[in-house]
Amino acid sequence: MKLLYIIGIRAYTLLIRIFSLFNPKAKLFINGRKNIYDLITQKINPAEKHIWFHFASLGEFEQGRPVLEKLKALYPDKKIVVTFFSPSGYEIRKNYALADVFYLPIDSAANAKRFITSINPEMAIFTKYEFWHFYFKELKNRNIPLYVISGIFRESQAFFKWYGGFYRDILKSVTYFFVQNEESENLLKSIGINHVTINGDTRFDRVYENAQTPKQLPVIENFIGNSPTLICGSTWPEDEKILSVLPEKYPDWKFIIAPHEIHESHIESIEKQFSVNSVRFSVFSSQLSNLKSQILIIDNIGMLSSLYQYGKVAYIGGGFGTGIHNTLEAAAFGLPVIFGPKYDKFQEAKDLIAIGAAKSISSTDELINAFESFAEDKNAAELARKYVTNKKGATDQIVSMLTKADRP
Repeated sequence: MKLLYIIGIRAYTLLIRIFSLFNPKAKLFINGRKNIYDLITQKINPAEKHIWFHFASLGEFEQGRPVLEKLKALYPDKKIVVTFFSPSGYEIRKNYALADVFYLPIDSAANAKRFITSINPEMAIFTKYEFWHFYFKELKNRNIPLYVISGIFRESQAFFKWYGGFYRDILKSVTYFFVQNEESENLLKSIGINHVTINGDTRFDRVYENAQTPKQLPVIENFIGNSPTLICGSTWPEDEKILSVLPEKYPDWKFIIAPHEIHESHIESIEKQFSVNSVRFSVFSSQLSNLKSQILIIDNIGMLSSLYQYGKVAYIGGGFGTGIHNTLEAAAFGLPVIFGPKYDKFQEAKDLIAIGAAKSISSTDELINAFESFAEDKNAAELARKYVTNKKGATDQIVSMLTKADRP
């Protein structure tokens, strides 16, 4: 199985190299790892100890960020290294003020030894997932504590299958698991991993904090005026197609669309998809002609978490693809949420549906019904806000355990 793992890693890397010839994101993935050790040498003193945080992408960064920032506040002299696997995380947070930020070199025995030697971590903290065999093994061999925070596991994963011995061994290199729910705890214990506690999801702390002190956006305020607004976050073409029926049917509403991908061809496809007037954020001004536009298309990255403060209802994209994006950012502002049918891997989506603060839709008629229901339902907004408030607190629990003298 180890041989298959190595072959799989190399095959994945080869495919990314091929895609990099014509795909900008794949090109960033490859180019960002060129001369990575030269970059580390320029920034890192290997004689000093570091706390290493690894994140798969931007969403995991935001999830683990409360723990990172709490540790930095408690120990301001501690140096922190952040790594990303995905360009969508690295490119946005590469200038993050509290840490030195790098791409994670591809998992191999040589890279694990060289990278860990280069950054000299006193502990490593991975958020939610990404379990790399060689990195985990090297950390264990050097007796460097390795923690997984906001972990979540499902019975369908290879760790819990008869053929999953190799993957179970990867998990057994982890010093301690801080998991989101009882199912995850039980699954880990079923394979003999008992160094685990249920601490919840640190995303609740992050989105709650964001909702208390949101960044004000005067351009958005000018656009919406006094109109009720639907915020459409992280949308894909499948989402935009089904959403296109709403603006014409509800002319008194404004619609803000923040697509997951902002390349030119996608922005153009959104403009063509909707029959009413739209304007891009990058060219919007307070001129009367632009104020008459019913749709504002956000053609930049990084604004979405602040946009929800201006909405009355939110639509979260991804549910017609591999799975929905972040519903909690919207819920923290008291927005009931609507999303597509593929949400089964997201506990918070199930919870929000159960309490009446979210609806899953699969058709245009279902979208219209959900939209009309939430447009008039003030109770749903309060339920969404309370759900986030009642779930916060994971960060303090985790940091307390990480920093006590007799760490688990």
